[in-house]
Amino acid sequence: MEHQSSYDVVVVGSGGGGFGAAVTAAKLGLRVVIVEKDAVFGGTTARSGGALWIPANHHEPAAGYKDSAEAASLYLREEVGDFFDADRIEAYLQTGPKMAKFLEDETEVKFFPYGLPDYHSDYDGAGQGGRPLVCHPYDGRNLGKNLRYLRPPLREITFAGMMFSGSQEELKHFYNFTRSLTSFMYVTRMFLRSAWQILRYGRTVQLKGGNALIARLAKTSFELGIEIRLSSPARELVIEDGAVRGVVIDGPKGRERIMAKKGVVLAAGGFPHDPKLRSQFFPRDPDGTQTRSPAAEGNTGDGINLATSAGGAIRSDMYQPGALMPISEPILEGGRKGTFPHLVDRYKPGFIAVTRQGVRFCNESNSYHDFVIAMTALNEGSDPGVYIVCDHRAMRKYGLGFVKPFPVPYGSQLRSGYLKRGSTLRELAAAIGVPPDALEKTVARYNEGARNGQDPEFGRGSTAYNRFLGDVEHKPNPCVAPLEEGPFYAVRIRMGTIGTYVGISTDRNARVLDGNGKPIPGLYAAGNDSASVFGGYYPGPGITLGPAFTFGYLAAHHMAGKALLAEKTGG
Repeated sequence: MEHQSSYDVVVVGSGGGGFGAAVTAAKLGLRVVIVEKDAVFGGTTARSGGALWIPANHHEPAAGYKDSAEAASLYLREEVGDFFDADRIEAYLQTGPKMAKFLEDETEVKFFPYGLPDYHSDYDGAGQGGRPLVCHPYDGRNLGKNLRYLRPPLREITFAGMMFSGSQEELKHFYNFTRSLTSFMYVTRMFLRSAWQILRYGRTVQLKGGNALIARLAKTSFELGIEIRLSSPARELVIEDGAVRGVVIDGPKGRERIMAKKGVVLAAGGFPHDPKLRSQFFPRDPDGTQTRSPAAEGNTGDGINLATSAGGAIRSDMYQPGALMPISEPILEGGRKGTFPHLVDRYKPGFIAVTRQGVRFCNESNSYHDFVIAMTALNEGSDPGVYIVCDHRAMRKYGLGFVKPFPVPYGSQLRSGYLKRGSTLRELAAAIGVPPDALEKTVARYNEGARNGQDPEFGRGSTAYNRFLGDVEHKPNPCVAPLEEGPFYAVRIRMGTIGTYVGISTDRNARVLDGNGKPIPGLYAAGNDSASVFGGYYPGPGITLGPAFTFGYLAAHHMAGKALLAEKTGG
């Protein structure tokens, strides 16, 4: 027998976009329920760095950054070119700072401006830091018994259960663990604190990045009386007289019809784990089985499928179908393959990337999105045989993929085959199946310039973004050093995505549009369920969560009858 309940707003999905819409709606006086497919809340946001790209945000002036919406618009026009969606981008730039201020004023969320520049920091209008807002760490014990339901961080990017904030200062201490007493004490304290927390609570409770962001939002949600239904996938929309009136879920107590007086928000995280949709929209993954993703496993296109069932249109006219990420596959406990996103090693001095022909193909210190685009340009499908290569000095100082820096042992990754090693470059070439002469020539050519901190072939270290993620203590170029000290190591890289850009067509107030560009009454979308506002480009850090929260915020105001933006003619 089907149960029935009623709320003002039903939010499908508990990632950043979902929580953002939910807490805003609740603050505007609406009664809200979140329905979540998985047994934990937080979606991919809880696994992410948690940054929101918000140009001209309220923290920038005090941090010394000069910025404006006009500068950001100039940057985006150069960045996305013909894909520039003036209406939605204007809505985003106009509303984003208000949304961020609202979160800090009305919820547990507390931000600080991160110094990471925009990904194409040499473009006109690019931010040189301050646009990404990152959440302050949070004590998970504030969630009480609900901490057990917070999605844990991605196993592959933690160490002994510890989460990392991504700050250069924190990483520097780990790199200098055996070289500096200050760093040794810093890391030791962090390790002991984490070990005690795991013994006491079963997980680290000092939360950082996206885990802290979701925990803060969840704390506010519980205080506001927002109900969160876990293990409750949305199966269909309730449609009456052409309007969406609610959802049907399969919950722990059986099937339930949940009516929504004001609207339904689809924020189920896109389709990074759905082979059928990947095969349809990822041209280099024709069978949908090759693209790897560290996103939440439950993100299988539920929101998109619900939208299309109500007549919603899908926008696939994207420069790229998703946010691309180089992925390697370490062997974890029980022999299962992990999914490791390469966010650190490529930028550091002493690393290069080579093709199966043993030659370099790009600036390894460019953004992860650009790096994978360069991989796809090799026209060898989703597995072009790319390896990241380094020498012994670089690997032991910075680590390589899942392999941690000295003094952490790495024998198990050698034995599993994840990490390849050769005492000479020729031996390494044989181990990874590339022509030995070609690899030797590639490294020799690279080393010739690298000894002077130069990369004539690809200009590595030439932008503020490149340099920020390098090793600032390495001179003269924080991204460039020769590969000279054997043995040499390599890890194979595959094409991955951290989220999808193809998605539901929406307007400036996050309303779902049909094939004629008309809004479907009662239906909204935010986050990766909604088509990328940047047309499949990746302008800077936090460009997934920034729009997710902003358009969730706009959707909540529209549902409450307090729309912040005027509707376009015919919309």
